Amino acid sequence: MHLMRSQNRQGASHSGGLRPGIKLGRFIEDGGLVDYFFGKEGKSCLQHDKFVQFLRDLHTELVRLEFAHYDYKSRGSISAKDFALSMIASADIKHLNKLLRRVGEIDKDSHISNIRISEDEFRNFAELRRRLQPFSLALFSYGLVNGLLRKDDFQRAASQVCGVTLTNNVVDIVFHVFDANRDGNLSVEELIRVLEKREKDIARPVEDGFFSCCWSCINRRSISRILS
Repeated sequence: MHLMRSQNRQGASHSGGLRPGIKLGRFIEDGGLVDYFFGKEGKSCLQHDKFVQFLRDLHTELVRLEFAHYDYKSRGSISAKDFALSMIASADIKHLNKLLRRVGEIDKDSHISNIRISEDEFRNFAELRRRLQPFSLALFSYGLVNGLLRKDDFQRAASQVCGVTLTNNVVDIVFHVFDANRDGNLSVEELIRVLEKREKDIARPVEDGFFSCCWSCINRRSISRILS
């Protein structure tokens, strides 16, 4: 996490301290993940709750850094356009130009051009990405029943199925980008495709880096034991 902060233009300014809420005496990577999870001697048992909390904190930190990337002036909020860009950041190259055009049209829409998205709103939408499977099923179900998927259906699905509250501002931006023909009906397949790829792109480097780090730590510890 210290390394991630150092690579982030805002996080670097906080590289000397821990994020509030994580009560650790030092950075995890300073002693290695193996030390953190299994103790200095490597004999402690990995506690499930501790590991789950670590993953939650890691995800929270990634979202915080992503928000800070767009909130480079430390205003505590980002523009509607930046929020839209964060949504389509991992879109398939075949559809990217189309989506970028829609994002560019935000400046022409007086209803949403002045919207600011807070970190809490940003975090809630990121949480929705993590629960994409039940959320997508709910969206398709609403669409089948009603024939159309309106903004209130979108908010209801997020709240009732995923326990995530989305503000009207967030939903207005989502519909601006993913309501292709501007009829008030969301293009569900396009939205799910983009968000699914976005979550996979976020998870892949975390998974690869995490397990590579664990394997490296284990190898170093095994070698040191052999040499001793």
